[in-house]
Amino acid sequence: MFVELKPRSERPSLQQVLSDLRRDTSNIPGIKTVASPVQNLRIGGRASRAEFQFVIQGLDRPLLYEYAQKMQDAMSCDSHFADVNSDLQINATQATLVVDKAKASSLGISAAQLRSTLYSGFGTRQISTIYGTGDSFEVILEFNDKINWSTADLPDLRIRNSEGKLVPIGAFARIERVVGSLTINQLGQLPAVTLSFNLPAGVSLGEAVDRIDELKIEQKFPTKLTTAFAGNAKTFQDSVANQGILLLGAVITIYIVLGILYESYIHPFTILTGLPSAVIGALIALRLFGMDLSLIAVVGLLMLIGIVKKNAIMMIDVALVTQRDEGKEPEQAIYDAAMLRFRPIVMTTLAALLGVLPIAIGIGAGAELRQPLGVAIVGGLLVSQLVTLFMTPTLYVYMEQVAAHARGLYRRIVPAKKAQAVST
Repeated sequence: MFVELKPRSERPSLQQVLSDLRRDTSNIPGIKTVASPVQNLRIGGRASRAEFQFVIQGLDRPLLYEYAQKMQDAMSCDSHFADVNSDLQINATQATLVVDKAKASSLGISAAQLRSTLYSGFGTRQISTIYGTGDSFEVILEFNDKINWSTADLPDLRIRNSEGKLVPIGAFARIERVVGSLTINQLGQLPAVTLSFNLPAGVSLGEAVDRIDELKIEQKFPTKLTTAFAGNAKTFQDSVANQGILLLGAVITIYIVLGILYESYIHPFTILTGLPSAVIGALIALRLFGMDLSLIAVVGLLMLIGIVKKNAIMMIDVALVTQRDEGKEPEQAIYDAAMLRFRPIVMTTLAALLGVLPIAIGIGAGAELRQPLGVAIVGGLLVSQLVTLFMTPTLYVYMEQVAAHARGLYRRIVPAKKAQAVST
């Protein structure tokens, strides 16, 4: 059931609406409800009733079902999770025909005879074909279709034994009714159970992931079972696990590109020093507004890195050209560059900030789900704008001094080595 909410001005926040729905529908007997917002960004995952998925796999199905149920019960009682449900359906009634082999053998009934008789009555055994003028018809053998057959009728069915006598099935077999699986779900050719859940207000996905790891230890999960997250939860876990490597790779890539662009080993560092201020500003903004570092907030951080670099690039590019062509000192060159580029820097930053401001404020339908992206970008832009306008010129001067000392040291070392080589 899809429910379209009223405009945000006419209702409480989305989290409050979800909490109210869960509370009011939890007391309705006979049904179990799950309230989930329609996501703007959903990455993979198995089909489930809730937003995040946790998958348990194993070849031993009884063991898998046992621990899946234990995990579901533990998560349902934990305040870190809401709307916990499972795709495990083991409440289907099954009837099993249990054969006493010794009695069947004494009565002259073989397993092949039993299978053949049951298949002839309830299967699709073709015994003949009727050929007409322009068509043919298959003749299918079956029991009387006017009888509403059920498991209660099976003991009265008669099977012809090896002596040609009819023996009722109830003479050598019995019916056992058990609870079994309605469906058997698989993932990667292995039986799997997917536990899906939502997050209550005030709980981040990182806290929920850590809590699941703790519950696995408490439940003493056997080594025969493997667990994994799916969808957004898996993406979050992978990003956290590889975050250091990814950031290091991104910084190295940016450094190489800027080094080629400016033919310098020093000034790429000057540009990269503005990135931490943007990330810190974004995290502070998310913290102030009580928002989690969700997947969509991480997308905002990635966008922010690309936007912020241009402030330092615009100043340093002009300063290097001025210093090289006009022979100005580094202090004067970066001062002139800052004065010349101040207006375009402010204009581009304001354009980006005002463009994302409606998302940060939460304007429009479903804005609560996109709001972390806008808040992260606005906070990062505000902090980085204030910091880079003052920090970048200062770092440029210091980096030029370091480069000058390095060049002077190189000039002293190389002639000395050449002179030593000539004298030798």
